[in-house]
Amino acid sequence: MQRLSTNDVPPRDRLAYLHDFVARHVAGLRFRPADADSFDFDLSAYFLDHETTVGTACYSAVLGERPRDLMADGRQDYLMTIHTTDYEVAIAGKAPLSIRAGDITLVNEATAMAFALPNTLLKVVSLNEARLAAIAPRVRMQPFHHIPAQAVGASLLTGYADLLRAAAPDGVAGRTLAGNHLYDLAALVVQGATDAAAEPVRTSLGAARLELVKAEVLRHLTDPELTVTAIARSQGVTPRYIQRLFEQDGSTFSEFLRDARLDLAVRSLDKGGTEAISAIAFDAGFGDLSYFNRVFRQRFGTTPKEIKAAALRRRQ
Repeated sequence: MQRLSTNDVPPRDRLAYLHDFVARHVAGLRFRPADADSFDFDLSAYFLDHETTVGTACYSAVLGERPRDLMADGRQDYLMTIHTTDYEVAIAGKAPLSIRAGDITLVNEATAMAFALPNTLLKVVSLNEARLAAIAPRVRMQPFHHIPAQAVGASLLTGYADLLRAAAPDGVAGRTLAGNHLYDLAALVVQGATDAAAEPVRTSLGAARLELVKAEVLRHLTDPELTVTAIARSQGVTPRYIQRLFEQDGSTFSEFLRDARLDLAVRSLDKGGTEAISAIAFDAGFGDLSYFNRVFRQRFGTTPKEIKAAALRRRQ
């Protein structure tokens, strides 16, 4: 992960550092702050593989462009962006287009563009043109694609990209698999999310949705009332669909929830604090202490009391 913010460099050098960071990690762009005296930015970039970058950028109000003189860098990959506020973008010198917050834009870097951003959080993914076109030929029909947030597959694509930013996979194999999912989801929305387009990427769709479901479970892990129905409602799918995703992964929703809560409890016990075992169990989302003790022993081959006692001995 690479990061840069206005706190890292002197005011006189901020634009130079900004231009260099963006050019190295995403594309050659030129920025002009709406107010140079109060211009702030905070950027991050994670390299999923040598072809793909995922990142975020938080800007004060700014004007930006990729003019023709900067296109001498020869880049022709696609920039996928999602903003948290409405903004305007002009492609190839044409009249500006209004883009709503949450919409996806996909623009080829070989195309001149200009944009006006209010104070915004920008989410960006750099996608290799040839790799995307191989599974989404329609992308080459035009240099700019505007995909409304309500389009079929759009929320899954943006959600999965957010997940990669928040919890980047470790290791080459994990990054490769995540990258394949990301390209498949991008292809789905570019191709129009028809059944024919979805068929080649059905595996990636399921895997991406399962990762989002797991992340949602972990966010609400300590809620004792958490159910597959509640998770399904938040994801806009049916409980049975979620159950099938876990079955295809060799597990069940209940097993994942139970094991995640056990992992949380054992971490708390291993700290060797003064909190009662019953409180730790309830804080992890278990509503039945006898059930907690039983499944804990089945999972770890020991009891919560023994884990806590060992942790206390280490602290002495």
